[in-house]
Amino acid sequence: MTIEEIYQYFKVCTSACTDTRKIEKDSLFFALKGDHFNGNAFASQALEAGAKYCVVDEAKYATDDRCFLVENVLETLQELATYHRYQLKAPIIALTGSNGKTTTKELINAVLSQKYKTSATHGNLNNHIGVPLTLLAMNEGTEIGIVEMGANHPKEIALLCEIAHPDYGLITNFGKAHLEGFGSIEGVIKAKSELYDYLKAHQKTIFVNENDPLQVRQSSNYDNIYKFGLSSSTNAKLEIINTQPYVTLSYNNSEIKSQLTGTYNFNNIAVAIAIGSYFNIDTAAIINAIENYTPTNNRSQILKKDSNTIIMDAYNANPTSMMAALENFKQLHEEEKAIFLGDMFELGQTAEIEHQFIVDYLEKNDLGKTYLIGKNFYKTTVKNENIQKFESFEDLKSNLKNRPIKNSFILIKGSRGMALERILEVLD
Repeated sequence: MTIEEIYQYFKVCTSACTDTRKIEKDSLFFALKGDHFNGNAFASQALEAGAKYCVVDEAKYATDDRCFLVENVLETLQELATYHRYQLKAPIIALTGSNGKTTTKELINAVLSQKYKTSATHGNLNNHIGVPLTLLAMNEGTEIGIVEMGANHPKEIALLCEIAHPDYGLITNFGKAHLEGFGSIEGVIKAKSELYDYLKAHQKTIFVNENDPLQVRQSSNYDNIYKFGLSSSTNAKLEIINTQPYVTLSYNNSEIKSQLTGTYNFNNIAVAIAIGSYFNIDTAAIINAIENYTPTNNRSQILKKDSNTIIMDAYNANPTSMMAALENFKQLHEEEKAIFLGDMFELGQTAEIEHQFIVDYLEKNDLGKTYLIGKNFYKTTVKNENIQKFESFEDLKSNLKNRPIKNSFILIKGSRGMALERILEVLD
């Protein structure tokens, strides 16, 4: 069956789905395979749960005339997404980077939706499966699509670009993330720049933070660039008024007060403003979008819990984002402060060095009571008695019950697998 034929069936379905636990009525189910599962075996279950049709790649599971047999389900999903993308003809903005992708995506969506009907990546559906699902979720009313792209190995961004064919793109930053897959910071830069490579090769538009030397370098020798930053020579000039506890900035002689904290979020806000400027969103609408955007899902959230104020930034962590969070926290002038840091994952052979680097920084900078959680941090050498190590969350939990924290400004930061949001349950 050809992509064009499958597309005709897709058009009468409500959505595309790859998980039988999340089947929507009259959806098109793609029976993907993984290391430990075979989606083909769940085709009949998907139909029983309400799917209208199924795409399979093993003949023995194509027992129903509602099952379409193809050579490779994953490739079919990706090809269908690309085909759909061109039927819609909506411009696509792609973004990647080591940190801040999801927050930046949400900010861009908030700004552009002031004027356009937008469709953006849901959650973190940003890989070789998530990007096709993001594209297939767009409909005829979509005026601008926003696609987040994630990667932990070289050539992944290049693949995602060949699926989404973006018209515009940006890289939030280059940092020490997924070093296990990229090998080094140089590997990160090269892999993330695959987005720039695609955009340059197809004469598309790049949004560049002029205050980031690495972005300037990687986008050099190319003319189709829309610059933003602190310089008056940029296309969209911004000024930092304050970053503590919330980012406040100036744009077009207007003050914008966000609900995000830290210099790193200034950059995320800045690109959303720049894209809004490019797409002719008026200043009042941009201000409204930024000021009313509230972070969720443990990303730079500022919460109140009894007598404590908490910066909850526990959705993910790598050496670059953790240092940025610590530098930001250092600037807060509060009498009582406390820090909870969880292990950083996917660092490969650099894990020991990077965790010790964080500890060394903490010992040189008094940021308050510090609690380190996880096997990697537990292996570090700590000399400062104000820094405590806990091999597991349960060990930390027992300690906090006996020594509660009160009237403090608290930072919580760690990789997703550490699930440090659980700390809220044991804080007074």
